Amino acid sequence: MSKSNAAHNQVFAARIGLDWADKVHFWTMVTAEGKRTHGELKHTPEAIEIWAAELAHRFGDRPIALALEQARGSLIAILSKYAHLHLFIVHPNNLDHYRKSVYPSGAKSDPVDADLILDYLVKHPERLGCLEPDSVETRSLQFLVEERRKLVNQHTCQLQTLIHWLKQIFPQMLLWFTDLSTPLVQDFLKRWPELPKLQRASEKTLLKFFHEHNCRSEERIQQRLEEIGQAVPATHDAALLGVGTLCVRTTLHWLATLRAGIGELDEQISAIYKNHPDRFIVES
Repeated sequence: MSKSNAAHNQVFAARIGLDWADKVHFWTMVTAEGKRTHGELKHTPEAIEIWAAELAHRFGDRPIALALEQARGSLIAILSKYAHLHLFIVHPNNLDHYRKSVYPSGAKSDPVDADLILDYLVKHPERLGCLEPDSVETRSLQFLVEERRKLVNQHTCQLQTLIHWLKQIFPQMLLWFTDLSTPLVQDFLKRWPELPKLQRASEKTLLKFFHEHNCRSEERIQQRLEEIGQAVPATHDAALLGVGTLCVRTTLHWLATLRAGIGELDEQISAIYKNHPDRFIVES
């Protein structure tokens, strides 16, 4: 969302300071006539719908300024759909400094914060910007890119877990394959999770596997086959092998799921970006 400086340029029927929480929000409101009220608001779409409707009815759909700390999240998403609520964001650092100037002891409670947010909105409107939603395409790209980054981070974490266990029960995999995140490696480990099982496979079976996975270097394939035949198990510890094999199998499942999810996000990002009205500006 973008911001515009409108807190001091528009006449509002009321101003509200809202301190958000996971389950219950506290709010303080002052009307244009100076009447101040307090209240609580449950964090459910139904409760917020009723509250917003009551405000619209009370003030005849006239604009209401609502200030809060949360710049994004579920509460912002819900409140943004009400045209009569104009949302202003108070930066947490600014509110913290403001709180210390008012309450030097550092005491903090939700109702007091609602008062502080309202006080900041009333006394320092020039410091606040009104949230204005970006286009659907821009917001979609923002959400998709952020979620993709999260999935990539999870993929990296799972890959490190895979490497951790392979070093203990099947370290040869780190020598035979340079990139353990590929479908080639994951299909290989699903079929042969332990060295003894791999060494029981015939050369014909292994050749077929590598060819089906587009391994074109015959020299590299032959090198792997020779090293497989000469390899020695890293451990005979039944407990370590049992747990390690299970963890490897679980990690492979997560990696495949995450890779598929990242692929779907990439497709969505590409499709939306292709039709974004500002794409040519970005590319220039």
